[in-house]
This record gives sequence, C-alpha cells and structure tokens, in this order.
Amino acid sequence: MAEDLCTYNVSDGIATLTFNRPDSMNGMTGNMEVAYFQRLLQAEADDDVRVIVLTGAGRAFCPGADLAHRAGPGDHSLPNAEFARTTPLDIGKPMIAAINGACAGVGLAYALQCDLRFATKKAKFTTAFSRRGLISEYGMAWLLDSIAGRQVAMDLLLSARVVQGDEAAELGIISAAFETDDLMPHVTGYATDLAANVSPASMATIKYQVNNEPAMSNHDATNHAEGLMRESLTGSDVVEGIASFLEKRQVTFPPLGEGTTFDWMNS
Repeated sequence: MAEDLCTYNVSDGIATLTFNRPDSMNGMTGNMEVAYFQRLLQAEADDDVRVIVLTGAGRAFCPGADLAHRAGPGDHSLPNAEFARTTPLDIGKPMIAAINGACAGVGLAYALQCDLRFATKKAKFTTAFSRRGLISEYGMAWLLDSIAGRQVAMDLLLSARVVQGDEAAELGIISAAFETDDLMPHVTGYATDLAANVSPASMATIKYQVNNEPAMSNHDATNHAEGLMRESLTGSDVVEGIASFLEKRQVTFPPLGEGTTFDWMNS
C-alpha cells in the first residue's frame, strides 16, 4: 500500500512520520509523496497529536527524487497530481524535521517546509537542481531566502554544493547538528516539551504570524499582532495557562480547535 511508504506512529502527543523506502535511501516517488501528504493530513486531524516529527528510515532522510524509479500502472507521478505541493505549509501543528542522513532536492524542500530542523553532523545537504538542468523547485528559492537569507540561498541554489550538518547549522538552514545517536533523543525531548506544555492554539497562531506578518509593514504587523493578542485574551487557553502557573501544576491545554479559537482559523 502507498501509505506504508510513510509510516505513522503516535506517542505522547507526537506523531512521527517516517519516509519508508530505506532500500532506495528514501528516494522520493509519486506514491511516497502522496503517502506523506496523507499522513500529514491524518496528523492534523488527530486530536492525540500536538507535534509532528518527520524523519527517514535507515541511513537517509530523503536524497531527492528517485531518478531510477519508473512508475507503474496506477502509480502517482512525481510531483503528484492529487495533492498540492503546498500541503505541508497549511498544517497548523508544529512540524520538526529530524534529518538523519542525505537530504537533497525535494527532500530538502520538504525539510525546509517544516518549522524547525535538526540534523546529524554527518547529514549531507544539497539543493541539487542546478546540476540536473532544473530550476529551484518546490518553492525552495523562497524558503531558503526566508530561512537563511539571500546570500545563502544564492550560494546553495547556484552551486548546488554539498554541505554537512555543522555548516548547515552555521548557515542557519538547521537549528543544530548532533552526533547520530543524539539526534532523535533531542528531537523527541523538544517535541515532548511542546506537546506537554504549549497551547496548540498558540502554536498554530504563531505559525500563521510567522508565515504572514513578514510580508506586512512594521506598523501593520504590530497592529495585526495586537488584534490576535486581544483575541487570545478572551480564550480559554490563556485562563488555563495562567491558572496552572499560579497553582504550580501541569498545564492541560485542549486539542487544537477545542480551546481558544481565532478568526483566522475560519478564513
């Protein structure tokens, strides 16, 4: 089944989505792309999920399109025609990429579409496109420029050179690089903290702000945030957040959509 190409496991509020073609280093195919998007939408709809972690089975994250793969009858092409490539950008829950190995081309694009990225020191990153006669696909020009700035974007896109984990962290395309055995414990610990202690409505709205306010003027962004702040003050999550702090107890925020809601969520 296509969905087996991206496995789904939920524990302690964290949905771990795993690209699952280890014999092909998780090279992307149309079927695996569809399976990934299906799993993302499943996690978005799952009330037990507060945080989504994306990683790869075996030694690689995703080294880009599997150029040796030939789609069979009934298989999806790459890019697929069923889901928009922007699907990950519309997920309201925080997404963390745990980059355990090779990360290139469309694999890098999907890592960049996550909200946070952590990697092993040995992980290798390359945009790849220019060395295959292609342009910057999957919105990667915008993503790299937004995440790391114009000079880094131009360097990595024009040269398609390979960088490893430590340099990727220095360039700002990942948050930090770890020894291989330390990657998943760090990501799991980070995700567990978010799932246990942070308002799902706050996280979704912060994602919305980061995705939209940079395109506004400073004054408009400040006024936009002011409106969202006033909405948050009327919601149940802020009541619970303050009460748990004053009562020195574990906070218990409801799932996304059941606690504080904002007008933007219905637009």
